Amino acid sequence: MDNVNLLSPSVLCFVGDAVYGLCVRTALAEINRPSGELHRLSVKLVNAVAQAKAYKLIEPFLSEEEITIFKRGRNFHTNSSPKNASKGDYHIATGLECLFGHLYLSGKNERVNELFNLIWQSSNIYEE
Repeated sequence: MDNVNLLSPSVLCFVGDAVYGLCVRTALAEINRPSGELHRLSVKLVNAVAQAKAYKLIEPFLSEEEITIFKRGRNFHTNSSPKNASKGDYHIATGLECLFGHLYLSGKNERVNELFNLIWQSSNIYEE
């Protein structure tokens, strides 16, 4: 995409939500369980509370530019209200989605994978 920086945070979050969800589903596919169980596990990982925790894991590894992108998403005012999450967690999750959307649309798929792998390695999904 020519200039991702001109896109609104809502567009970046829209794309980032899909990118993050695909990362989770791809990682879960490797554990080769029935699809119903995989869906249950993905719901456990793709929600505001889990994504807020995920951001806290990767925050020390982010560049200044990435933190700025995250903040654009976190500070973006949405008409949505969180279900089963605090407003704080919801905004952090929105920032994480914005970051993943920006990286993906910028063609930085290796960075998307690097950050997601940090999250995945820290997930307790195998303790199911």
